[in-house]
Amino acid sequence: MSFEVPATAYDQFMGRFATPLAALFAELIGVRTGQSALDVGCGPGALTEQLAARLGASAVAAIDPSRSFVEAIRERLPEVDVRCGAAEQLPFADDSFDLAVAQLVVHFMADPVAGISEMARVTRPGGVVAACVWDQVPGGGPLGPFWQAAHDVDPDVADESGRAGTREGQLIVIFQEAGLQQVQPAQLTVNVEMASFAGWWEPFTMGVGPAGKYVESLGAQRRNALRDRCAELLPDEPFAIEASAWAAVGRA
Repeated sequence: MSFEVPATAYDQFMGRFATPLAALFAELIGVRTGQSALDVGCGPGALTEQLAARLGASAVAAIDPSRSFVEAIRERLPEVDVRCGAAEQLPFADDSFDLAVAQLVVHFMADPVAGISEMARVTRPGGVVAACVWDQVPGGGPLGPFWQAAHDVDPDVADESGRAGTREGQLIVIFQEAGLQQVQPAQLTVNVEMASFAGWWEPFTMGVGPAGKYVESLGAQRRNALRDRCAELLPDEPFAIEASAWAAVGRA
């Protein structure tokens, strides 16, 4: 799935959660000096920036199908080898990297097993392949309150809970089907402070991802009903959103 929105819109919508998650994810993977890494489905670069800070930008490559995100990383991190493309057809040679990682992207891959298999292909034998995806059980990921409200006002709405990797154990199965070894699960949790309800809600109106597309599809009356229901579900401002992601780490 390609996110053809400005990088700034994604940063406001998901970057506020993806940036602290990237720091936890890098720690889980054990990123260390001397390694080379590929960030698959890099978005505007939350994890790419973590990898570049820890390894040096010249040791990092990144790829995403959204051209706006690719251009954003080229501006922010000009030494990173960033390309436009899909996880299922990585334009890199076999055994090119010590690490191949994917943050918040497996559930948007057209074929998750093929995508993880490609990540394993470009990783050196014994190297690390890792991915994380937001938990989509009620109250799990950062979009939990939004999708709960959406279901309350529109019981037939299609949320993201059916996407690959969004439930406990699903990433492990995908990794095993892709042929990875020594696959280990983990759960990562971030807490993000919100100064106001308006600051929380506005990014949902920017058309980013399935949630943003759903809001765009609504007329004014239904959109206001959704907004009001979200406000009822969330605590008084300021408030914090706790968001958890499932992770899997394996060896090529």
